[in-house]
Amino acid sequence: MLIPAIDLKDGKCVRLKQGDMNDATAFSDDPAATARRWLDAGARRLHLVDLNGAFAGKPVNEPAIKAILAEVGDEIPVQLGGGIRDLDTIERYLDDGLSFIIIGTAAVKNPGFLRDACSAFGGHIIVGLDAKDGKVATDGWSKLTGHEVVDLARKFEDYGVEGVIYTDIGRDGMLTGINIDATVKLAQALTMPVIASGGLSGLADIERLCAVEDQGISGVICGRAIYTGDLDFTAAQARADVLGGA
Repeated sequence: MLIPAIDLKDGKCVRLKQGDMNDATAFSDDPAATARRWLDAGARRLHLVDLNGAFAGKPVNEPAIKAILAEVGDEIPVQLGGGIRDLDTIERYLDDGLSFIIIGTAAVKNPGFLRDACSAFGGHIIVGLDAKDGKVATDGWSKLTGHEVVDLARKFEDYGVEGVIYTDIGRDGMLTGINIDATVKLAQALTMPVIASGGLSGLADIERLCAVEDQGISGVICGRAIYTGDLDFTAAQARADVLGGA
C-alpha cells in the first residue's frame, strides 16, 4: 500500500530534507485540496505529520488537519503524527475522525504513555521509529539515542501497538532510495506490520519493497517523489497491486 504523506508546517503542505525545518519546500497552501488530489489518485490511506507540533511537543496544525478530515470524510483511513504527548490529545484527534495516531518521540522518552495509549485506544496506535545507522532518533530527529530500533520495536509490540513506521532519517527527502535491508531486518524481528519510510525515489523502490512484502512490510510512505513527479502515484499503486497479486 502506497501512503501519500502530507507534511504540515504553518498550515501549508511542505516537504523537508532530512527533517530540517529550515529546508522546507512548500507544495500547497491548501491541505484539503492536497488530500483530495491523493484521494482521487486512488490512495487507500493518508499520512499526516504536524511538523510544527513535532518540535513544539503539542498540536499546532489542528485547523489544517480538521480541514483534511472534513474533505476525506470516511472514504479512507487517515493517520497522524507530530506533537502527540498525552491521552487527551489522542482522544480529541480520534473524535475528529482520525483512524490512527502515530507516537514517536513520546514512545521512546515515556514508554508508560505508549502503554497507556494502547490500553485506552487499542487498534488505533502506531509507533513511529526514526533511526540512523540502527539507532533511534527523537525530538524531530534532532537527538540520536542509544536505543537499537529492533529492541525498542519488540518492546512496543508487547504493548499492543498496531504497527510501526520505520524511517531512515539519513535518506528522508533525499530521493536516494528506501533502506530495504534495514526495513526487512526490522520486519523479520516482529509479528506486527512495518511501514517503510524515508528516501522513496521511484518505481524501482516500489518493486523492491513488493519483493520483500512477505517479510512483514505492509506499505510505504510516499513523500517528495510523488510531489516532484519522480513517482507517478496511481501507476505505482497499480504496479504494486499486480506484484502483490491484488
